[in-house]
Amino acid sequence: MGYAHEYADAVLHRGRVPMDPADFVPNWPDGPRKGKFYPGVESYALPDGDGLPDAPAGRGLLPGAPVPGPVTPGPEGFTLPLLSAMLKDSYGLTGRRLGIQANSDLSGLPFYTHANWSRGTAGGGGLYPVSIYWAAGPSGPLTPGVHYYDIHRHAVQRLLTGDVSARIRDALGPDAPAEALETDQYLILGVKYWQNSFKYNSFSYHVVSTDLGTLVQTWRIWAGARGLRTAPVLWFDEPRLNGLLGTAGEEEAVFAVVPLRWADRPSPATAAGAPGPDPSVRHRDVERSRTVLDFPTVRAMHTATTAHAADRPAPGALAAAAALPVPAGGTRVALPAPAFPDVPVRATLRARRSSFGRFDAARPLDPAQLSAVLAACAATSLESDADPDGAVRQARLHVFVSHVRGIEPGAYTYDPDAGELRLVEAGPQGAFLQENYFLANYNLEQAGAVLVPTVRTDAVLDAVGDRGYRLAVGTAGAVAQTFYVAAAALGIGAGVALGFDNISFVEKLGLGDEAPLLIMPLGNERPRPADFRHEIA
Repeated sequence: MGYAHEYADAVLHRGRVPMDPADFVPNWPDGPRKGKFYPGVESYALPDGDGLPDAPAGRGLLPGAPVPGPVTPGPEGFTLPLLSAMLKDSYGLTGRRLGIQANSDLSGLPFYTHANWSRGTAGGGGLYPVSIYWAAGPSGPLTPGVHYYDIHRHAVQRLLTGDVSARIRDALGPDAPAEALETDQYLILGVKYWQNSFKYNSFSYHVVSTDLGTLVQTWRIWAGARGLRTAPVLWFDEPRLNGLLGTAGEEEAVFAVVPLRWADRPSPATAAGAPGPDPSVRHRDVERSRTVLDFPTVRAMHTATTAHAADRPAPGALAAAAALPVPAGGTRVALPAPAFPDVPVRATLRARRSSFGRFDAARPLDPAQLSAVLAACAATSLESDADPDGAVRQARLHVFVSHVRGIEPGAYTYDPDAGELRLVEAGPQGAFLQENYFLANYNLEQAGAVLVPTVRTDAVLDAVGDRGYRLAVGTAGAVAQTFYVAAAALGIGAGVALGFDNISFVEKLGLGDEAPLLIMPLGNERPRPADFRHEIA
């Protein structure tokens, strides 16, 4: 049993036994930037993608489900306008958050130094510690090299010149999925720990793993709406890629590599290996914080998850950690068939936000809305090299119903195969939800329903090793992003929270080895909320 088991147990019990350092207080004035700063490195603006034909979000949320509107052929692969638009719609800054809501940062939002910028992808605590690097080979439109995506200017900065794609393929290994070995275009996702740990300390490894899942799921939805596919590779020679990026693994680690199929270009030569020592990025990110702290727990998790980073799980290994089937029988409620309106994926991502206290119990959810969100979340998995076909259902969903038309209040388990809710406990659940939530930014009883995704974290670690922690928690992050996007497509409010007593939910729902990793309130919001026009893209 590796260290990740111990960490997972500490995360599950942190509502009752605080994680060390228990007395930690963030130094907000000395916090890091939300992004990296490479002084003196020239930027190259990317196209904004406004001229691209849009695609319905529902096609990416729930493949195969009926979506209004004509079906147009998808592109054969990525182009510069497509990739640029995907980056902008997922991690680029698209607006400024100025709405009146119940979160603790409200009083500072009018001040530019405390501005909160919106993105299509959700981020734990709004910190966004994932760095996106585009490793471009000769078959693409850029000068071959390593390019950093600058979120603030929607531009790329070339950090290294020269084709390193063969070295990346070599780091991925000969048993990587074919799509990863038949291209020379890659998105490399690095996580800068301090950008998150300055707030969450030892808990941050868990939070950044959810951030990995939210980002790759945004890409999966965005690309899937256009008939394209993106799937991360999670097992590879991580120290080698850290060396390529010029980053110290204990400070910033490569969490995933996403291969891109490029359109209108011949398949590149894909022989693995390259002569001579690996090159390395020489430019360095300049840290804003004067004091950077090191947390032993985060360092220990980094060590545990990189120890066998290149040992890819055997085919089928993840099946042992699949979500448990819903027991047969019991009191059940049938839901309408899931469907989404014909809403463009770009507009849907721009509309994504957290409701933060704006739910209105006087406006109950429609069961069709609940059905669509549940079906999309249940269909979500992290289609990685551990499960390249997406055959393993990795998460199960439980639902606390409070205000849904035609459905009695109670705790339920969602059965995606039958499209039904199976009753666990009848009666109002609002008091339980609020008593076990740590913050004051949501009145959970006012939400129409609260969804709770669970993952068999220990079973995942047993099946694929400590590195599977990124997969297990990233799966929960992917479900959270699907939840947000589905709610935005339907025009209803949503939120996701990490601060709750996980063990109380285990006991209430009788979960066994399932770990409840998030709570996700869903519902209609109060009409005519106070807000400002905030779009910048």
